[in-house]
Amino acid sequence: MSSPDPQVRAARNQSTSPVGPNARGPVVAVTGAASGVGALLTARLAASAEVRRVVALDERRGECAAAQWHVLDVRDPAIADRLRGADVVVHLALDLDLETDAAARTAYNVRGTQTVLTAAAAAGVHRVVLCTSAMVYGALPDNELPLSEDAELRATAEATGVGDLLEIERLARRAPRAHPGLNVTVVRPAILVGGTDTALTRYFESPRLLVVAGSRPAWQFCHVEDLCSALEYAVLEKVDGELAVGCEGWLEQEEVEELSGIRRMELPSAVALGAAARLHRIGLTPSPAGDLAYTMYPWVVSGSRLHDAGWRPEYTNEEVLAELLEEVAGRHTVAGRRLGRKDATAAGAAGATVALLGAAAVVRRARKARRRI
Repeated sequence: MSSPDPQVRAARNQSTSPVGPNARGPVVAVTGAASGVGALLTARLAASAEVRRVVALDERRGECAAAQWHVLDVRDPAIADRLRGADVVVHLALDLDLETDAAARTAYNVRGTQTVLTAAAAAGVHRVVLCTSAMVYGALPDNELPLSEDAELRATAEATGVGDLLEIERLARRAPRAHPGLNVTVVRPAILVGGTDTALTRYFESPRLLVVAGSRPAWQFCHVEDLCSALEYAVLEKVDGELAVGCEGWLEQEEVEELSGIRRMELPSAVALGAAARLHRIGLTPSPAGDLAYTMYPWVVSGSRLHDAGWRPEYTNEEVLAELLEEVAGRHTVAGRRLGRKDATAAGAAGATVALLGAAAVVRRARKARRRI
């Protein structure tokens, strides 16, 4: 199923409130505004009749000419001066790249969030909107379907970037106590699709969909345009608190396989998890074994707070999956590691099986090589 034209979606999502050109809407600052979700949100807010002005902050200037740009690192305390006069800050300057060194990624994400929260309070900003992920709820066999926003955050730091997101959640809870008068809203999207590259989007680049025996996956997606519309709701104070955002409902593994046309490869849990851990430990794959849990157990969210406020997703799970499959067409990933054309041809349809079941042999060869040095 093909998804509707993005320009049609954007036009449909634009505010139609009769606010006139002299409306006194909020001044909104967006960090990470030059790329990804930040760039999309900046353009959306700059075109909104309900937003007075957009201040865009990033380490490089982006393409939105209607925004007021400041080029700086979000960890620089000087950001407080750039936030003066803003009513709302949306902090989207996060590094969740699979290839980034984990320690450097954490230092950037946590320090950046700390600095933005402190600077916002010092500048007199009354609301900060943070974006983490529904992954913070954890993927567990006893999770309810769907999870409410108030569900306990039971994730651990074993998956890519989740430790950073949990720390950001902790900072969000502490900020109003440390800075009275500062309101913090946290938005938690499901599997984000639309120009993104994560362990979960790479799952669909494999020649076979890995299914761990005895697991119960449930797939819920979130299109970046729906995330931006949810963030706009938070910016305009139509809703606050912890917000989960995603498509309505979810897809079972069998539905995903039927829609994608990709067949499964089922492995025992001990084999899959053990092999994934070994491959990551010796540096052959970017994804730790903890990422596998999010393909094994449900972490679907209800999005009830946004729904109660009148928000609805424009995309369905089927539409987002179709777009994801279009995006990853021609890419080849085995066990989380993206392959070049030559490697992919050599790997063939059985590549994922070979990579996982051959992990022990790879480890043994690596150990022998180290001993010979």
